[in-house]
Amino acid sequence: MEDVYQKLREHLDSLPGGFPATDSGVEIRILKRLFTPEEAELATHLRLKLEPAAAIAQRAGKSEEEIAPMLRNMARKGLIFSIETNERPPAFMASQFVVGIWEYHVNDMDKEFVKDLEEYMPLLAKEAFDHVPQLRTIPVGRSISAGVKVMPYEKAEELVKRQKKFLVAPCICRKEKELKGEGCGKLMEACLVFGWGADYYERNGLGRVITMEETLEILRKADEEGLVLQPSNAQEIVNICCCCGDCCQILLHLKRHPSPAAMASASFVAKADPEICIGCETCLDRCQMEALHMEDEHAVVNADRCIGCGLCVSTCPSGALTLERKPEEAQPQIPRNQMEAYALRMKARQQAKADLNDKLMRHQRV
Repeated sequence: MEDVYQKLREHLDSLPGGFPATDSGVEIRILKRLFTPEEAELATHLRLKLEPAAAIAQRAGKSEEEIAPMLRNMARKGLIFSIETNERPPAFMASQFVVGIWEYHVNDMDKEFVKDLEEYMPLLAKEAFDHVPQLRTIPVGRSISAGVKVMPYEKAEELVKRQKKFLVAPCICRKEKELKGEGCGKLMEACLVFGWGADYYERNGLGRVITMEETLEILRKADEEGLVLQPSNAQEIVNICCCCGDCCQILLHLKRHPSPAAMASASFVAKADPEICIGCETCLDRCQMEALHMEDEHAVVNADRCIGCGLCVSTCPSGALTLERKPEEAQPQIPRNQMEAYALRMKARQQAKADLNDKLMRHQRV
């Protein structure tokens, strides 16, 4: 039985988000909590592309009649992803652990599950969020001035207006912290999901369908509460997360890094004008990356820590803080869609492993 969970771990680690092994085996405990042995075995036969049950059955050496109900049940349990509409036969694909399986369990966490995740997250975060990030940072709407060049996929409101279906779900990170008694008290319904992602969330009872107007109101509240906007790291988005530096695993991971700007997918950086700054320090409270400090009673931006979220700009009473576009050579590559993003992440992970192996071999020769 242990072998099937090791096999599943290796399968999840082969996906772009990664699922590395540990000495403690906490990752196996997590898998055993979520998957039955039969589900674990079947999950290893799913790929990161949508396929009908018949194709998966053939690869698994089983009958379609046997596995089709299992696949539907696994999708309901948040173990795999599915598209199920009246227009086409159901199709299924593998889910990464993060972003994916973990978020799909927003409504059925318990303290033991959270404890295991907290133990595993430092290693998982490095694998899941480094290289090509899964989410990118875009400015809050009020922080963008008329003279700054902004692409349509960098404007939250424009991204929302392109969508046809809107859903809001509870923030998995804030629920996790709340279960530990460490909640920040900020907006709980803060995970916006669109299109086929919204269909999946609705079908599995993970959130509620809302209107475009309600979606835009959530973005307004996010700015008000000082939440960083993080959509999918692609021009065609599936979600926008409204994140805080107290709970969000991605922001916490970035904050621990000496240069968050080098790790984040962000096109802008804040700039402070000391001639206009009135020294009110409002921006210090708003910044999630501790990228601002005071010198001679004026705000100073540490560009190495700034991820260009615009939260300091949108509430600066004097207008001393503005966002400016990074130089062309510092602009992040934004994949066209989710599949291209997966491919870029996979290539980056493989290159990182090759570089590490090469470094170890050189060290051994010395």
